[in-house]
Amino acid sequence: MSATTLDPKTALVVVDLQKGITGLPSVHPGADVIAHAATLADAFRAKGLPVVLVRVTGGAPGRTEGPARSGQPAADWADIVPELGPREGDIVVTKLTWGAFHGTDLDLQLRRRGVTQVVVAGIATSIGVESTARSAYEHGYHVTVATDAVTDMSAEAHENSVERIFPRLGETDTTAAIIKLLG
Repeated sequence: MSATTLDPKTALVVVDLQKGITGLPSVHPGADVIAHAATLADAFRAKGLPVVLVRVTGGAPGRTEGPARSGQPAADWADIVPELGPREGDIVVTKLTWGAFHGTDLDLQLRRRGVTQVVVAGIATSIGVESTARSAYEHGYHVTVATDAVTDMSAEAHENSVERIFPRLGETDTTAAIIKLLG
């Protein structure tokens, strides 16, 4: 884990830290992930850098072997947790698939602001976070993942993403180290 630098135009992208997801059982407590992500968001806002809050409100169509969601989610299921906002100036992206880029205007929003790098945080490490990091990399952004601001429902999947996938997509480091790089 060692992020080396942050571009002058770096955005924070926080994936699925919403009421219906953060309370699920996970490798690292949701409250800790929220606290780290909120610390990052405050630091980015203080530097005048974009903060993107991503929420999921549906699912991609198609057959899967995994279990389908059952029942109607709570009315506030997709609400971003209050510790994160949104605050004035934040970008809120609503997605229907795992990654924050597909089917949304996220790339357009970032390019309009001259963003060349993203720091990614959120839940689930191996699903929404990894899909977003992969797509950011494929879109040509430098990618950094805040390893203490991500968690997953599966320890094995979390470890695979952090140790094997993210280093191939960019750099990884802790919230404190990333904030130090913000200057």
